[in-house]
Amino acid sequence: MNRWRRWRRLQQYRRCRQRGPDFRLWLQVSHRLDLLRGLTAGERVRLRALSFEFLQAKTITGVQGLEVTETMALCVAAQACLPILNLGLDYYRGWVEVVLYPGTFAVEHEEQDETGVVSTVAELREGETWPQGPVILSWAELQQDLEHPEPGYNVVVHEFAHKLDMLEGGANGLPPLHRDMSVARWAQVMERAFRCLQAGEIPAVAPSPVPSFVQGRHARPVLDDYGARDPAEFFAVASEAFFTDPGRLYAAFPEVYEQLARFYRQDPRRRRT
Repeated sequence: MNRWRRWRRLQQYRRCRQRGPDFRLWLQVSHRLDLLRGLTAGERVRLRALSFEFLQAKTITGVQGLEVTETMALCVAAQACLPILNLGLDYYRGWVEVVLYPGTFAVEHEEQDETGVVSTVAELREGETWPQGPVILSWAELQQDLEHPEPGYNVVVHEFAHKLDMLEGGANGLPPLHRDMSVARWAQVMERAFRCLQAGEIPAVAPSPVPSFVQGRHARPVLDDYGARDPAEFFAVASEAFFTDPGRLYAAFPEVYEQLARFYRQDPRRRRT
């Protein structure tokens, strides 16, 4: 059995070598991403193949003079494909483009005040996702995460979680669950945690152990309060914590962690232990 597994892994490795960018470039990019820490050799092989499929199916476009290099494209693809590692590229169907801005970008939206007056407000953002449209990202933010990964935060995971949420319509915090999952149970667990976040009642958990160069940057709560805006943002924020700070998410909200593990079909907490 072990000999068959080694042979199968070798065949996967050879197939990956025959497609996509230079293998050494993939190693350089993937090993810089703290998000991928703890992946097994087999998972890395599958992630590489999935990332190349992603690059073949999607267009990554730079705007405002930003030239997208092969390294930048791989950086986006590897992080985007981690959430669907055990789901498949079909979970990103229905859209074709990722747009990269050099830095933060302005998004205009309408707001209504208490008197009913509607005004247009411009808000600076690091990521944006449009239903059946592109995922928009700030390359400066991706670079920041490469150099100083912050537990509980990853803009790529956040925006691509929105894509999963939008797969069957608008974003409402309920992605298409698997047949062995209960919508009622998902709603109960997520609603309870969402209300806790809105009320500021987040269980206290110990800080995440992080490399020395990140010290001083991890004093954030296990769930960013941006997730208190609505259930869609809660799902995206919880997904960030699930992949980048799984131990603390499990300690604070074990039922949320369990539901996300069943949906993503992954267990990052065990992977990072």
